[in-house]
Amino acid sequence: MRLGLLGCGNRGTTVASSFSKSTTAQVVALADLFPDKLALGRDHFNQLNASLGRQPVDEKLLFHGPQAFEQLAASKQVDLIQISTPPFFHVQHLETAVASGKHVYCEKPVGVDVVQATHALEIAKRVKPMQSVDVGFQCRSAPPIAAVAEKIKANALGKLGSVAGYYNAPAAEEKVHPGASPDEYRLRNWLWYRALSGDILVEQNIHIIDLCNWMLGAHPLKATATGGRNILTHAGDCWDNYQVDFTYPGDVHFAFASTQFGDPGFNAGLSLYGANGSATVPYSGAVAITGAQPWVWSDSQASTAPAKFAANGAFADNLAFADRDKERTFIDSITSGQCHNQIAAGVETALSCMLGRMAGYEKREVTWDELLANKEAYKLDMDLNEFKS
Repeated sequence: MRLGLLGCGNRGTTVASSFSKSTTAQVVALADLFPDKLALGRDHFNQLNASLGRQPVDEKLLFHGPQAFEQLAASKQVDLIQISTPPFFHVQHLETAVASGKHVYCEKPVGVDVVQATHALEIAKRVKPMQSVDVGFQCRSAPPIAAVAEKIKANALGKLGSVAGYYNAPAAEEKVHPGASPDEYRLRNWLWYRALSGDILVEQNIHIIDLCNWMLGAHPLKATATGGRNILTHAGDCWDNYQVDFTYPGDVHFAFASTQFGDPGFNAGLSLYGANGSATVPYSGAVAITGAQPWVWSDSQASTAPAKFAANGAFADNLAFADRDKERTFIDSITSGQCHNQIAAGVETALSCMLGRMAGYEKREVTWDELLANKEAYKLDMDLNEFKS
């Protein structure tokens, strides 16, 4: 399986490296807007390929500039495109990759606004029967989380009454590049800008909200939220904290809290409370059920050390094998011919996060139907042609 990586940043490089080590996929092509990022990617994957007894990346399959994603999609030497660009570009790049007929692994979120998300649903209809498209919700594939989810869906907790979740992370570090223009600075520090990232609720907290959707088998019907930018003073307009109350079918409430500033440590997870018991689903610590059907994940010892944040998404503890197992399942879907299309599920979770974000920004209760009717659309406000060379 010949893999082309679109976006040679921290997360993109980590995921493509994991594909190389854990599956039959081999990185044969790279694309990035910036030549320096492309060069770093080339050096990294040439070294990795050599260690795996594989050929270096062909210089003809190195693409940079605003049209790099189109050049990668057009290459006949690529079977699979991994989209790891800033979230604002995900849907545009997904459309081109799907149209090429190649298999696609797209990082979350599937869209930063309502218009992008609904457009992605149209793209989903064009996916061919023998074309697999996955969205990067690797937490679902973490063995402890998959195991407890199976028990919850089998009614181990009885009727669910409420859910609580949290995602508290350090601030995103500034990316400095000598001579960068204001637009280049924004692109390199895309995590700080809501148009590029979707804000922390849509870009990062999405993993916990996705787990809630998955385990409840539904999306929220409405939300209220508070939050703001209370600590951060650097450039950008993303909030540094959220407190959201989502209402799901059956009047099940999901209380979610998030912070991203300073370096207060890291913790993320989910707790579900039912008539017959409760479940804890943390990134680090015991994944367990208490109550009428007690259970503890016991294939490995739960870490008692403080959880560590991983800016590249390669977490340890309960998520240690999340990327690996997600990628293996994806490649298996291709090689077995049992292809699947996860775009709609990715859109549902992205919209769930946008629901909370809109409730926070507008300081009112927002329903699912109101969100979809809003036609919210973010603008890039720059011309990428300035990066032609």
